[in-house]
Amino acid sequence: MKYLSAYLLASMGGKAEPSAQDILAILGSVGLDCDMDNANRVVSSLTGKNLEEVIAAGQAKLATVPSGGAAPVAAAAAPAAAAAAAAPAAEKKKEEPKEESDDDMGFGLFD
Repeated sequence: MKYLSAYLLASMGGKAEPSAQDILAILGSVGLDCDMDNANRVVSSLTGKNLEEVIAAGQAKLATVPSGGAAPVAAAAAPAAAAAAAAPAAEKKKEEPKEESDDDMGFGLFD
């Protein structure tokens, strides 16, 4: 993802066809490592393509991905009711918490 982002930044910066060296320069400027194989793969995949069309095609694909909805929320209500009923039983079985050890491993906050 960082390689694609760097490619898009180089493109927005005025490069018509960004190169792997442009990706390397952008990633290096923010302290990230760059694998030249991945950078070359991104460049070769996007060479000669209109970025706006590639982004639009990607958005169309994402539109078909289910994103949840109300059905899982309704299904989650039944387990929540069962958990609420089990809560009083859990409180009865609750034990006293163990006392914390005063062992400070040889150093303290105010020593």
